[in-house]
Amino acid sequence: MQAPPTSSAPPIAPRRHRRSKVVGLAALAVSMLMAFPTAQAAFGDEAAELPGGGDLGPNVMVFDPSTPDIQGKVDEVFKKQESNQFGEDRYALMFKPGTYDNINAQIGFYTSIAGLGLNPDDTTFNGDVTVDAGWFDGNATQNFWRSAENLALNPVSGTDRWAVSQAAPFRRMHVKGGLNLAPDGYGWASGGYIADSKIDGEVGPYSQQQWYTRDSSVGGWGNGVWNMTFSGVEGAPAQSFPEPPYTTLDNTPVSREKPFLYLDGDDYKVFVPAKRTNARGTSWGNGTPEGESISLDQFYVVKPGATAETINAAVDQGLHLLFTPGVYHVDETINIDRADTVALGLGLATIIPDNGVTALKVGDVDGVKVAGLLIDAGTTNSDTLVEVGPEGASASHSDNPTSLQDVFVRVGGAGAGKATTGMVVNSNDTIIDHTWLWRADHGDGVGWETNRSDYGLQVNGDNVLATGLFVEHFNKYDVRWSGENGKTIFFQNEKAYDAPNQDAIQNGDIKGYAAYKVDDSVTTHEGWGMGSYCFFNVDPSIRQQHGFQAPVNSGVKFHDLLVVSLGGKGQYEHVINDIGSPTSGEDTIPSQVVSFP
Repeated sequence: MQAPPTSSAPPIAPRRHRRSKVVGLAALAVSMLMAFPTAQAAFGDEAAELPGGGDLGPNVMVFDPSTPDIQGKVDEVFKKQESNQFGEDRYALMFKPGTYDNINAQIGFYTSIAGLGLNPDDTTFNGDVTVDAGWFDGNATQNFWRSAENLALNPVSGTDRWAVSQAAPFRRMHVKGGLNLAPDGYGWASGGYIADSKIDGEVGPYSQQQWYTRDSSVGGWGNGVWNMTFSGVEGAPAQSFPEPPYTTLDNTPVSREKPFLYLDGDDYKVFVPAKRTNARGTSWGNGTPEGESISLDQFYVVKPGATAETINAAVDQGLHLLFTPGVYHVDETINIDRADTVALGLGLATIIPDNGVTALKVGDVDGVKVAGLLIDAGTTNSDTLVEVGPEGASASHSDNPTSLQDVFVRVGGAGAGKATTGMVVNSNDTIIDHTWLWRADHGDGVGWETNRSDYGLQVNGDNVLATGLFVEHFNKYDVRWSGENGKTIFFQNEKAYDAPNQDAIQNGDIKGYAAYKVDDSVTTHEGWGMGSYCFFNVDPSIRQQHGFQAPVNSGVKFHDLLVVSLGGKGQYEHVINDIGSPTSGEDTIPSQVVSFP
């Protein structure tokens, strides 16, 4: 472990608990403009067609360089959102192409900032986009649910600060200087994710426990604590795990960048980047990226108050979905079963199932793109929150896979919620690109049975690829992989803090459920840069038999695995199966590392 070179504080700690009350969501009425001819609805009823396009709603703030008092408006949002960890306000700050001087956009919870150009360099800040941790006494381990995309920055000091933890993507950014991933004072941090970005200077992780960077370019990389993983990154440090803890792949096997909103003249469009194979470097560095532009009038612009019935009608009508910032309660499943449909959320748009339904299902069809959504469990238990493909899905989608990008799942924290399984992937060839599936360890509605959720991710499809997989605190398996030829590049996990005793987690004759289990029937599977950590603070005597479990055969391979005991609160006996020495100690943060087999 490399401690931050300029800090006297310890670099690692579990997240500190902080409670926040949920603000009641006001019911908002949405009027529908019936400007299109009628269509035949289900059961023979006549229904008016829904209009595509329209305004982006009250919580999308659009700026151009001539907008007065930009800094004041951005500061006003930050003041409201800086510590609003479990509130219901959502914002997207969107900047038209041009140059903006003397900007320091501080980004709080449920706030996304993005440029509206086709390329990041179309929208330039002579200034900064900043995340720090003053609200939490310099501890960045709860800086979740925010994003920065599609901007170029000339940082005032020469280095931008992006001190985040989970669910805080930094995508399609050009930093014309350095990037500091630690909070002021170099306190604790537990991130994070960069994709399709160019950082001209050095990236300084300092106190960051782990980080994943994909298909990007960096001018250098400063240090590592436990697990720094790179795929397709120009300038990445050489493979050297465990000391320094760098796992480096020259290319990413398959990737597709996240769709994004942009302006073509005065017209809003959504750009859908093309799939890349064996990618390295950004998608935009050589000019206009490959992909497809879709006019906003082909999207149903979803605003708070919209129902699942209306959203499904829009999909059936042939529209894509653009969720504006807000919280959406649904009493039936949102079904996306048309090939190539885009469902894009702005400002961490949040979907909550009210009556135990699955919030979102994707059919076993080609090329659906789901991005930028937070799925929050409701008070009635849902069997699943997100499903990709029905049970038994068997079609091949290798030419045009479905992708999930910045799709986050939360069970508890904002209030009592329950779900048996967070996400199920049945469709073959699916790309899971940056997800955080989280059973809450703090906030409201938190307890071993109060926010019960046994499984984080269940993969049944074949040839599924996960790039940037964060899954934490589920009551049993955090990840269970049953499909063939799966691949994971970077995995971050914490076992559930709140297990009351050893018996509560006993798995037959095995002590505890693995963080990441590959079924015995699987013959091919591979993973790189994967860590599981324990902090059993209710009963520190708990023993976890292993972090990882997999069949022993030549087709199942893991590179650079580690398990960590945080401050001796519980221990691992092995890393994978019965391989690897136990963690030990009470006052240190011991870890063990192996590759498998």
